[in-house]
Amino acid sequence: MYRKDLTNRKRIVVKIGTTSLTYPNGNINLRRFDRLASVLTDLKNSGKDIVLVSSGAIAVGAKRLGLKERPRDTVGKQASSAVGQAILMQYYEKSFNEFNQRVAQILVTKDIFGHRQKRTNVRNTFEKLLELGVIPIVNENDTVATDEFNEFSDNDTLASYVAELIKSDLLIILSDIDGMYTGDPNKNEEAELISIIENINEDIIRLAGGSASSFGTGGMATKVQAALRVTASNCDMVIAKGDDPYVIYSITSGQPIGTLFARKRYDG
Repeated sequence: MYRKDLTNRKRIVVKIGTTSLTYPNGNINLRRFDRLASVLTDLKNSGKDIVLVSSGAIAVGAKRLGLKERPRDTVGKQASSAVGQAILMQYYEKSFNEFNQRVAQILVTKDIFGHRQKRTNVRNTFEKLLELGVIPIVNENDTVATDEFNEFSDNDTLASYVAELIKSDLLIILSDIDGMYTGDPNKNEEAELISIIENINEDIIRLAGGSASSFGTGGMATKVQAALRVTASNCDMVIAKGDDPYVIYSITSGQPIGTLFARKRYDG
């Protein structure tokens, strides 16, 4: 029942991680950009509202700057992000343009969501862009987000804030793991993929582990926290592996892909 319900979702936020957009050597995976643009444009053409939350700016910027690894200091991240964000949007513009789909860039900081007027302004911008048939592409404004009040810990969290803000009914998180398991599949061969989670209880939270969890780029803990936020806001969330963006078709057609965190169901 829960999976079948996904076929009716009308407003979808898709978050894609850095590892789904780049090769292990840090270079951009052009095929992924094109396939992602193809799928999202097709879903939009079918009558759905689509918002993309994209990681990758810092990693891509660091590669362009010739850095040997992702910077750890704040100013290094800011510089890499400033370079990388421009590159990402160039590739997104090129890929979506192949399908005659318009896109827009929205950069946000965490404080916006706690400020009534700013929150309203950002929501209105999203609504107008969607009304005009545009696919907004969202990322954190890393060049100005420098403290706990402005900065998101990761883009899983950002995506959950965006989904809640625009009243999305489905959040898809594409990661480097194909869902939540009963244990760490890298260490436990008997770990099994959990298909549906109807209630995020203490056992699920403990299973996700801490911020150092090896489950995915942002860690499974951040994904579970994102699920807690959106499922309480009438939005389902699916975690799936992002190595092939066509997996989005499988999710939105109700196939048992990844892990589905089912939104709260209320009687009456």
